[in-house]
Amino acid sequence: MRNPELTTKLESIDWSAFSESMHEKGYAIIPNMLTATQCEELKNAYENPDLYRKTVVMERYRFGLGEYKYFKYPLPSIISDIRTLIYPKLAPIANLWFKVLKIDIEFSTTHKEMLEKCHENNQFKPTVLILKYGKGGHNTLHQDLYGDVFFPIQTVMFLNQPDEDYTGGEFVLTQQTPRAQSKAIVLKPNKGDMLVFTTNFRPIKGSKGYYRVNMKHGVSEVQSGERHTLGIIFHDALT
Repeated sequence: MRNPELTTKLESIDWSAFSESMHEKGYAIIPNMLTATQCEELKNAYENPDLYRKTVVMERYRFGLGEYKYFKYPLPSIISDIRTLIYPKLAPIANLWFKVLKIDIEFSTTHKEMLEKCHENNQFKPTVLILKYGKGGHNTLHQDLYGDVFFPIQTVMFLNQPDEDYTGGEFVLTQQTPRAQSKAIVLKPNKGDMLVFTTNFRPIKGSKGYYRVNMKHGVSEVQSGERHTLGIIFHDALT
């Protein structure tokens, strides 16, 4: 039985406007996906070692400054429900992107089938993660792929309120258009909001058809306070 509150929330979303934003910008924000109580529960669970399979200290790998933890299966129900219920809304967008770019890959309509594809490629490890930054924390520009099988759209949920719980720490997207300078996009979603964005590239229509622009994401330096986010990636990892 899926979370009825979450189901109602997803049914209230204007998915046509959402899809338009994804096609035009490569990202879209769904406000108030999580309640304040759910945000606090996820933050408090950060200290529960039973929930996680791996902890990464970002500075050690030159990923930035901060820490994140990968959840292990079974995922907490709210995370599992969001991943399962929102995936079918994103698959048609991903399929259209790949079609116009003439990439011969079609994504399944259910998340269960997506995971089965990962498992056929020996990708069994969950990639859902929670990230924690303190003062000076940041995340260098990157892409979350984890293996040959990947889904090209992912989400981040914001568990703190910017300019109240922390300052700085803006979410940064960069867009690299061929033969042009990179474009930076800086976002400050509110507590409980979900940001949906491309994992690694998106199509843009030019005078001779569609072409591919690569995108990366990261986090600018936190100036004060603590910043927590929950990242939901729809494919599993090799390690």
